[in-house]
Amino acid sequence: MRRYGKHTDEDDIRTRPGRRNTRPRTNIRPKHEDAAEGLVLTVDRGRLTCLVEDRVVLAMKARELGRKAAVVGDRVALVGDLTGKKDSLARIVRIEERTSVLRRTADDDDPFERVVVANADQLAVVTALADPEPRPRLIDRCLVAAYAGGLEPLLVLTKSDLAPPEKLLELYGHLDIPHVVTSREELQNGTALARVREQLDGKITAFVGHSGVGKTTLVNSLVPEEQRRTTGHVNAVTGRGRHTTTSALALPLAGSDGWVIDTPGLRSFGLHHVDPSQVIHAFPDLEPGTEGCPRACSHDEPDCALDAWVAEGHADPARLYSLRRLLATRERKEGD
Repeated sequence: MRRYGKHTDEDDIRTRPGRRNTRPRTNIRPKHEDAAEGLVLTVDRGRLTCLVEDRVVLAMKARELGRKAAVVGDRVALVGDLTGKKDSLARIVRIEERTSVLRRTADDDDPFERVVVANADQLAVVTALADPEPRPRLIDRCLVAAYAGGLEPLLVLTKSDLAPPEKLLELYGHLDIPHVVTSREELQNGTALARVREQLDGKITAFVGHSGVGKTTLVNSLVPEEQRRTTGHVNAVTGRGRHTTTSALALPLAGSDGWVIDTPGLRSFGLHHVDPSQVIHAFPDLEPGTEGCPRACSHDEPDCALDAWVAEGHADPARLYSLRRLLATRERKEGD
Protein backbone atom coordinates (compact mmCIF):
# COMPACT_ATOMS: atom_id res chain seq x y z
CA MET A 1 0.00 0.00 0.00
CA ARG A 2 1.30 3.38 -0.95
CA ARG A 3 1.56 5.83 1.92
CA TYR A 4 2.39 9.51 1.98
CA GLY A 5 3.96 11.53 4.73
CA LYS A 6 2.75 14.85 6.04
CA HIS A 7 5.09 16.87 3.81
CA THR A 8 4.95 14.91 0.57
CA ASP A 9 5.88 16.69 -2.63
CA GLU A 10 4.19 14.20 -4.90
CA ASP A 11 2.27 15.89 -7.72
CA ASP A 12 -0.03 12.96 -8.50
CA ILE A 13 -2.17 13.24 -5.37
CA ARG A 14 -5.83 13.94 -6.07
CA THR A 15 -7.25 16.75 -3.99
CA ARG A 16 -10.87 17.90 -3.62
CA PRO A 17 -11.26 21.65 -4.08
CA GLY A 18 -12.45 23.46 -0.97
CA ARG A 19 -15.67 25.38 -0.84
CA ARG A 20 -13.79 28.65 -0.86
CA ASN A 21 -12.37 27.79 -4.26
CA THR A 22 -15.77 27.67 -5.94
CA ARG A 23 -17.44 30.63 -7.61
CA PRO A 24 -18.56 33.12 -4.96
CA ARG A 25 -22.29 33.46 -4.42
CA THR A 26 -24.04 36.76 -5.04
CA ASN A 27 -27.27 38.35 -3.88
CA ILE A 28 -27.79 39.93 -7.27
CA ARG A 29 -30.61 38.19 -9.08
CA PRO A 30 -31.45 38.48 -12.78
CA LYS A 31 -34.25 40.89 -13.56
CA HIS A 32 -35.77 38.71 -16.28
CA GLU A 33 -36.87 41.75 -18.24
CA ASP A 34 -37.75 39.55 -21.20
CA ALA A 35 -40.08 37.31 -19.14
CA ALA A 36 -43.55 36.64 -20.54
CA GLU A 37 -46.73 37.58 -18.68
CA GLY A 38 -49.06 34.83 -17.56
CA LEU A 39 -52.17 34.11 -15.50
CA VAL A 40 -52.21 31.24 -13.00
CA LEU A 41 -55.18 28.98 -13.77
CA THR A 42 -54.66 26.23 -11.20
CA VAL A 43 -52.07 24.84 -8.79
CA ASP A 44 -51.43 21.15 -8.25
CA ARG A 45 -48.61 19.84 -6.03
CA GLY A 46 -46.02 22.40 -7.00
CA ARG A 47 -46.97 22.54 -10.67
CA LEU A 48 -48.83 25.62 -11.89
CA THR A 49 -50.92 25.76 -15.04
CA CYS A 50 -50.68 29.23 -16.57
CA LEU A 51 -52.20 31.00 -19.54
CA VAL A 52 -49.53 32.74 -21.63
CA GLU A 53 -51.14 34.63 -24.51
CA ASP A 54 -53.30 31.86 -26.04
CA ARG A 55 -51.24 28.91 -24.76
CA VAL A 56 -51.61 26.82 -21.63
CA VAL A 57 -48.16 26.38 -20.09
CA LEU A 58 -47.06 24.15 -17.22
CA ALA A 59 -44.64 25.87 -14.85
CA MET A 60 -42.89 25.62 -11.52
CA LYS A 61 -41.85 28.32 -9.08
CA ALA A 62 -38.28 29.61 -9.25
CA ARG A 63 -36.10 29.03 -6.22
CA GLU A 64 -35.35 32.75 -5.82
CA LEU A 65 -39.01 33.37 -4.92
CA GLY A 66 -38.38 31.59 -1.63
CA ARG A 67 -41.48 30.75 0.35
CA LYS A 68 -43.66 33.13 -1.62
CA ALA A 69 -46.33 31.04 -3.33
CA ALA A 70 -48.40 31.83 -6.39
CA VAL A 71 -52.14 31.12 -6.28
CA VAL A 72 -54.96 31.00 -8.79
CA GLY A 73 -55.55 34.45 -10.26
CA ASP A 74 -51.98 35.64 -9.80
CA ARG A 75 -50.33 37.57 -12.61
CA VAL A 76 -46.84 36.13 -13.02
CA ALA A 77 -43.71 36.46 -15.16
CA LEU A 78 -42.37 33.29 -16.77
CA VAL A 79 -39.18 32.21 -18.54
CA GLY A 80 -38.05 28.95 -20.09
CA ASP A 81 -40.06 26.72 -22.37
CA LEU A 82 -43.29 28.62 -23.09
CA THR A 83 -44.44 26.51 -26.03
CA GLY A 84 -47.01 24.60 -23.98
CA LYS A 85 -45.98 21.36 -25.64
CA LYS A 86 -46.12 18.01 -23.87
CA ASP A 87 -43.38 17.55 -21.22
CA SER A 88 -42.36 21.22 -21.47
CA LEU A 89 -41.84 23.17 -18.26
CA ALA A 90 -41.52 26.92 -17.69
CA ARG A 91 -40.35 28.77 -14.60
CA ILE A 92 -42.21 31.49 -12.67
CA VAL A 93 -39.65 34.14 -11.73
CA ARG A 94 -41.89 36.92 -10.48
CA ILE A 95 -45.34 37.34 -8.92
CA GLU A 96 -46.86 40.71 -9.70
CA GLU A 97 -48.48 42.90 -7.06
CA ARG A 98 -52.00 41.76 -6.19
CA THR A 99 -55.05 44.02 -6.39
CA SER A 100 -57.16 41.85 -4.08
CA VAL A 101 -56.75 38.70 -2.00
CA LEU A 102 -59.29 36.21 -0.67
CA ARG A 103 -57.90 34.66 2.50
CA ARG A 104 -59.24 32.14 4.97
CA THR A 105 -58.11 29.99 7.86
CA ALA A 106 -59.38 26.52 8.74
CA ASP A 107 -60.87 27.79 12.02
CA ASP A 108 -60.95 31.00 14.01
CA ASP A 109 -58.25 29.71 16.36
CA ASP A 110 -55.99 28.54 13.52
CA PRO A 111 -53.17 31.06 12.89
CA PHE A 112 -52.27 29.53 9.52
CA GLU A 113 -53.57 31.85 6.84
CA ARG A 114 -54.28 30.48 3.38
CA VAL A 115 -54.60 32.63 0.27
CA VAL A 116 -57.36 31.09 -1.86
CA VAL A 117 -57.60 33.46 -4.82
CA ALA A 118 -55.76 36.59 -5.97
CA ASN A 119 -56.84 39.54 -8.13
CA ALA A 120 -60.56 38.69 -8.20
CA ASP A 121 -62.99 41.58 -8.66
CA GLN A 122 -65.90 40.04 -6.80
CA LEU A 123 -66.83 37.12 -4.57
CA ALA A 124 -69.95 35.17 -5.52
CA VAL A 125 -71.34 33.50 -2.40
CA VAL A 126 -73.48 30.60 -3.59
CA THR A 127 -76.17 29.46 -1.14
CA ALA A 128 -78.96 26.93 -1.57
CA LEU A 129 -82.37 27.96 -0.25
CA ALA A 130 -83.00 24.32 0.75
CA ASP A 131 -81.27 20.92 0.58
CA PRO A 132 -78.99 21.88 2.28
CA GLU A 133 -80.51 24.62 4.42
CA PRO A 134 -78.95 28.09 4.07
CA ARG A 135 -76.31 29.13 6.59
CA PRO A 136 -76.47 32.92 7.13
CA ARG A 137 -73.53 32.82 9.53
CA LEU A 138 -71.33 31.35 6.81
CA ILE A 139 -72.55 34.01 4.40
CA ASP A 140 -71.59 36.69 6.92
CA ARG A 141 -68.11 35.19 7.24
CA CYS A 142 -67.67 35.25 3.47
CA LEU A 143 -68.78 38.89 3.39
CA VAL A 144 -66.21 39.77 6.06
CA ALA A 145 -63.47 38.06 4.04
CA ALA A 146 -64.61 39.81 0.85
CA TYR A 147 -64.56 43.30 2.35
CA ALA A 148 -61.24 42.64 4.11
CA GLY A 149 -59.65 41.39 0.88
CA GLY A 150 -60.91 44.11 -1.45
CA LEU A 151 -63.57 42.09 -3.30
CA GLU A 152 -67.15 43.13 -4.02
CA PRO A 153 -69.72 40.55 -2.81
CA LEU A 154 -72.43 38.92 -4.92
CA LEU A 155 -75.15 36.60 -3.58
CA VAL A 156 -76.24 33.70 -5.78
CA LEU A 157 -79.24 31.82 -4.33
CA THR A 158 -79.97 28.42 -5.85
CA LYS A 159 -82.82 25.89 -5.64
CA SER A 160 -85.59 28.48 -5.39
CA ASP A 161 -87.98 25.75 -6.55
CA LEU A 162 -87.58 24.16 -3.10
CA ALA A 163 -87.94 27.28 -0.91
CA PRO A 164 -88.70 31.00 -1.43
CA PRO A 165 -85.78 33.48 -1.21
CA GLU A 166 -87.58 36.34 0.58
CA LYS A 167 -86.73 35.33 4.14
CA LEU A 168 -83.00 35.11 3.45
CA LEU A 169 -82.94 38.26 1.35
CA GLU A 170 -84.52 40.23 4.20
CA LEU A 171 -81.31 39.77 6.19
CA TYR A 172 -79.23 41.44 3.48
CA GLY A 173 -81.77 43.77 1.88
CA HIS A 174 -80.24 46.90 3.46
CA LEU A 175 -76.72 46.11 2.29
CA ASP A 176 -77.24 46.85 -1.41
CA ILE A 177 -75.49 43.59 -2.30
CA PRO A 178 -76.41 42.44 -5.80
CA HIS A 179 -78.09 39.05 -5.90
CA VAL A 180 -79.35 36.48 -8.37
CA VAL A 181 -82.00 33.84 -7.61
CA THR A 182 -82.01 30.62 -9.63
CA SER A 183 -83.91 27.33 -9.69
CA ARG A 184 -82.80 23.91 -10.84
CA GLU A 185 -85.17 24.04 -13.81
CA GLU A 186 -83.86 27.46 -14.87
CA LEU A 187 -80.31 26.18 -14.78
CA GLN A 188 -81.24 23.18 -16.89
CA ASN A 189 -83.01 25.20 -19.58
CA GLY A 190 -80.52 28.08 -19.43
CA THR A 191 -82.93 30.90 -18.53
CA ALA A 192 -81.08 31.69 -15.28
CA LEU A 193 -77.65 31.85 -16.89
CA ALA A 194 -78.34 35.18 -18.58
CA ARG A 195 -79.09 36.81 -15.21
CA VAL A 196 -75.94 35.33 -13.69
CA ARG A 197 -73.75 36.26 -16.64
CA GLU A 198 -74.96 39.85 -16.42
CA GLN A 199 -73.21 40.08 -13.05
CA LEU A 200 -70.03 38.38 -14.30
CA ASP A 201 -69.25 40.01 -17.65
CA GLY A 202 -65.94 41.83 -17.67
CA LYS A 203 -65.02 40.72 -14.14
CA ILE A 204 -62.98 38.03 -12.43
CA THR A 205 -65.38 36.31 -10.04
CA ALA A 206 -64.44 33.77 -7.38
CA PHE A 207 -67.24 31.35 -6.46
CA VAL A 208 -67.48 30.02 -2.90
CA GLY A 209 -70.15 28.01 -1.18
CA HIS A 210 -71.01 25.16 1.15
CA SER A 211 -70.82 21.68 -0.36
CA GLY A 212 -74.03 20.63 -2.08
CA VAL A 213 -75.38 24.08 -2.91
CA GLY A 214 -74.90 23.65 -6.65
CA LYS A 215 -71.84 25.86 -7.05
CA THR A 216 -69.92 23.58 -9.40
CA THR A 217 -73.08 22.77 -11.35
CA LEU A 218 -73.55 26.50 -11.91
CA VAL A 219 -69.93 26.95 -13.00
CA ASN A 220 -70.21 24.01 -15.40
CA SER A 221 -73.33 25.60 -16.91
CA LEU A 222 -71.48 28.87 -17.40
CA VAL A 223 -68.46 27.12 -18.91
CA PRO A 224 -69.92 24.03 -20.61
CA GLU A 225 -66.71 23.08 -22.39
CA GLU A 226 -65.01 22.54 -19.05
CA GLN A 227 -67.46 20.00 -17.65
CA ARG A 228 -66.38 18.45 -14.36
CA ARG A 229 -67.83 15.94 -11.98
CA THR A 230 -70.68 17.36 -9.93
CA THR A 231 -72.12 16.43 -6.58
CA GLY A 232 -74.46 13.50 -7.11
CA HIS A 233 -75.73 13.10 -3.58
CA VAL A 234 -76.33 15.21 -0.49
CA ASN A 235 -76.21 13.41 2.83
CA ALA A 236 -79.72 13.40 4.31
CA VAL A 237 -78.39 13.58 7.87
CA THR A 238 -75.67 16.20 7.63
CA GLY A 239 -76.95 18.07 4.58
CA ARG A 240 -73.42 17.97 3.19
CA GLY A 241 -72.36 16.98 -0.28
CA ARG A 242 -69.17 15.28 -1.33
CA HIS A 243 -66.30 17.56 -2.27
CA THR A 244 -66.22 17.66 -6.06
CA THR A 245 -63.73 20.52 -6.48
CA THR A 246 -60.40 19.79 -4.80
CA SER A 247 -58.50 22.93 -5.82
CA ALA A 248 -59.31 26.37 -7.20
CA LEU A 249 -59.61 26.57 -10.97
CA ALA A 250 -59.92 29.65 -13.21
CA LEU A 251 -62.09 29.29 -16.32
CA PRO A 252 -62.81 31.83 -19.09
CA LEU A 253 -66.42 32.89 -19.38
CA ALA A 254 -67.59 31.95 -22.87
CA GLY A 255 -68.37 34.90 -25.11
CA SER A 256 -67.02 37.42 -22.60
CA ASP A 257 -63.78 38.79 -21.22
CA GLY A 258 -64.82 37.68 -17.75
CA TRP A 259 -63.41 34.80 -15.71
CA VAL A 260 -64.95 32.49 -13.13
CA ILE A 261 -62.87 30.81 -10.42
CA ASP A 262 -64.36 27.69 -8.87
CA THR A 263 -63.11 26.89 -5.36
CA PRO A 264 -63.47 23.78 -3.16
CA GLY A 265 -66.70 23.43 -1.18
CA LEU A 266 -66.51 25.03 2.25
CA ARG A 267 -66.94 23.22 5.55
CA SER A 268 -66.00 26.35 7.50
CA PHE A 269 -64.54 29.79 6.89
CA GLY A 270 -62.09 30.85 9.60
CA LEU A 271 -61.38 34.56 10.11
CA HIS A 272 -58.31 34.43 12.34
CA HIS A 273 -56.47 36.66 9.84
CA VAL A 274 -59.08 39.45 10.01
CA ASP A 275 -58.61 42.24 12.53
CA PRO A 276 -61.72 42.35 14.79
CA SER A 277 -62.05 46.08 14.12
CA GLN A 278 -62.62 45.29 10.42
CA VAL A 279 -65.52 42.91 11.03
CA ILE A 280 -68.01 45.77 11.44
CA HIS A 281 -67.30 46.86 7.83
CA ALA A 282 -69.14 43.74 6.64
CA PHE A 283 -72.26 45.05 8.41
CA PRO A 284 -72.90 48.44 6.79
CA ASP A 285 -76.47 48.36 8.11
CA LEU A 286 -75.06 48.36 11.67
CA GLU A 287 -71.99 50.55 11.17
CA PRO A 288 -73.82 53.92 11.48
CA GLY A 289 -75.09 52.81 14.91
CA THR A 290 -71.53 52.59 16.25
CA GLU A 291 -71.15 56.39 16.25
CA GLY A 292 -72.55 56.52 19.79
CA CYS A 293 -70.35 53.69 21.08
CA PRO A 294 -67.72 54.40 23.74
CA ARG A 295 -64.11 54.56 22.62
CA ALA A 296 -62.60 51.16 21.72
CA CYS A 297 -66.03 49.55 22.08
CA SER A 298 -66.00 45.81 21.43
CA HIS A 299 -69.68 46.01 20.30
CA ASP A 300 -70.49 43.30 22.81
CA GLU A 301 -70.68 45.18 26.10
CA PRO A 302 -73.40 46.90 28.17
CA ASP A 303 -72.59 50.42 26.90
CA CYS A 304 -72.61 49.48 23.21
CA ALA A 305 -74.85 51.85 21.23
CA LEU A 306 -75.86 49.12 18.80
CA ASP A 307 -78.47 47.76 21.21
CA ALA A 308 -80.43 51.03 21.11
CA TRP A 309 -79.83 51.38 17.37
CA VAL A 310 -81.39 47.99 16.65
CA ALA A 311 -84.18 48.49 19.21
CA GLU A 312 -85.20 51.66 17.36
CA GLY A 313 -85.75 49.57 14.24
CA HIS A 314 -82.74 50.68 12.19
CA ALA A 315 -81.52 47.11 11.63
CA ASP A 316 -82.59 43.50 12.03
CA PRO A 317 -81.74 42.00 15.47
CA ALA A 318 -80.48 38.88 13.66
CA ARG A 319 -77.75 40.99 12.07
CA LEU A 320 -76.53 42.23 15.46
CA TYR A 321 -76.55 38.67 16.73
CA SER A 322 -74.48 37.59 13.74
CA LEU A 323 -71.97 40.40 14.31
CA ARG A 324 -71.51 39.52 17.97
CA ARG A 325 -71.26 35.85 17.18
CA LEU A 326 -68.44 36.55 14.73
CA LEU A 327 -66.65 38.74 17.25
CA ALA A 328 -67.07 36.11 19.96
CA THR A 329 -65.43 33.44 17.83
CA ARG A 330 -62.29 35.58 17.71
CA GLU A 331 -61.92 34.73 21.39
CA ARG A 332 -63.34 31.24 21.51
CA LYS A 333 -64.15 28.71 18.84
CA GLU A 334 -67.86 28.40 18.18
CA GLY A 335 -69.51 26.19 15.58
CA ASP A 336 -71.67 27.55 12.83
